[in-house]
Parts: sequence; structure tokens; C-alpha cells
Amino acid sequence: MPYGISYAGAESDYGSADAFILGIPYDRTSSFRAGAREAPFHIRRASYNFEETLFEHGADLPRMNVFDQGNCEDSFLPEDMMDEVEFFMSRAVKDGKFTVAMGGEHSVNIPIIRCFGKDVALITIDAHLDSRDEYLGTEYSHACVTRRAAEHLGLDNVFSLGVRSISREELQRDDIVQHITSFEIKDKGIVWAVKTALETIRSERVYLSLDIDGIDPAFAPGTGTPEPFGLDPADVKKAINIIGERLVGFDVTEVCPPADPSGITSVLAARFINEALAVRAKSLL
Repeated sequence: MPYGISYAGAESDYGSADAFILGIPYDRTSSFRAGAREAPFHIRRASYNFEETLFEHGADLPRMNVFDQGNCEDSFLPEDMMDEVEFFMSRAVKDGKFTVAMGGEHSVNIPIIRCFGKDVALITIDAHLDSRDEYLGTEYSHACVTRRAAEHLGLDNVFSLGVRSISREELQRDDIVQHITSFEIKDKGIVWAVKTALETIRSERVYLSLDIDGIDPAFAPGTGTPEPFGLDPADVKKAINIIGERLVGFDVTEVCPPADPSGITSVLAARFINEALAVRAKSLL
């Protein structure tokens, strides 16, 4: 694929790839700002901003063989989007690839998690708990991600970090999704929060889903549903590294380029993808 379309450094073919990248340009259930469907293109373009070597991980870090599948079709119905995602992701998961997805809105995580079966835990970094049964007429809304994951993986295998927006209906139920708020993280630190999540979940294998609105909008203004009092980007970087060898897949969602003419949110998203790839590369040493 030409410059600006494939992810920087994604020069491998599928067969020899250690990592698999998929763009999912879907935002049909967005409830405040639309535009996340444009994110895969902008994140790929931003990926060319960085050095190939992340020096803080060491000069001997092996170079990952990365394959960029391109984008799914821009579907209208969430069910069609889910079928598209499962078509591509199920093969990559089955073949043992480290998967990276670029949303799109956060609902793209629902079919990805299903591809991993039940022997995985989901940790999300998100401003919102996203645990509604349904929202605006669909159970596949971006506001229902952790509820769908809990139904598939079990409530004890889902944990959210950085939450600071929770509806009354999400709190007034017996099966509340486990979470740590951004306010608690400010007080006790990201290391405490991530270790608490890792000690709480049941599975050793962890899929990390980063909704970019988990970060404070001062750092990531280009998102569909911004919430003040969020995490610092350096905390998210640290979280990826603490999860370390347990990390089996990663996605970054809810980047909304029309809301950020500067492009800094897409740059940040690309840098987090590079961080996840670097952490995965360490397992190859």
C-alpha cells in the first residue's frame, strides 16, 4: 500500500507477520460527535512521524514483522460491521498474530473480543463505563462495550480504568462492571490501578482497549465524547508496559479527526500503537 495508507513499518506479508493491523472506519452509533470513521487514515498518516526505534525500550529490541490489512468496509448497520471485523480478525487471532485495530468508535471492540474466545480478559481505558444493556435502540452501541464483553467473558474478566462518567442505570445494578475512576488514579497512581486490575481479572491473557477519551481532552481533543479530568498520556504508556507480556491484542478507538484540525490526537493514537508493538516485541527476545 502507498505512503499514507499502510501503517508505517508495516512491510510484511500476512504469512510472516508477527502483528496484524486492521482499520475499522465505523461511527454509526456515535451519540455526540461523528467522524471517528476517518480515524484509520489519519492515524496511519501520523505513524510516519516517528523514529523506527523507541530508544527507551533498548537498542536490541527486535523489529516486528507487521502486516496492514487495510480497512473494513464502511458499514451502516453495527451487525454488518461486526461481520466484517470478525471475518478479518478471527483468522489473525487463530493464526496467533498480535492484533491491532484502529477504530472507529468503541463498538468495534465487541466483535474483536468475540474472536478471542473466552480465555482472555478485557481491560479498557475509557472515560465512560460503557456498560449499558442498550443505547439509542441498539445493544451494539459504543455505550455497551463492557456489557457485551462481560456477557462473553464473564464479569470477572472485564475491568475499566480512568472512568469518570457513569449513568445512574449503570450504577444501580447488581452486576456493575469493575472499574477504577480517573479521580482514584490521580490519588493513588496508574501503577496501583493497573496492578489492581491485573490481580482482579481471572485470565492471564489481556486485551487492552484504549478509548482515546480516557485521556484528558487537553491532550486528546479530537474525540467524539470528551470528558474533563482524564488521564495523562504518560500514564497510558506506563499502563501498556505494566501489562507487558500478558498483552495479546490492542485497539485504539474514538479518535475523531474533524474535531482536531491540529491532528495531535491521531499522532497520540499512533504513538500508543507503536508502544503496544514495542511491548509485544519484547516477548520475542
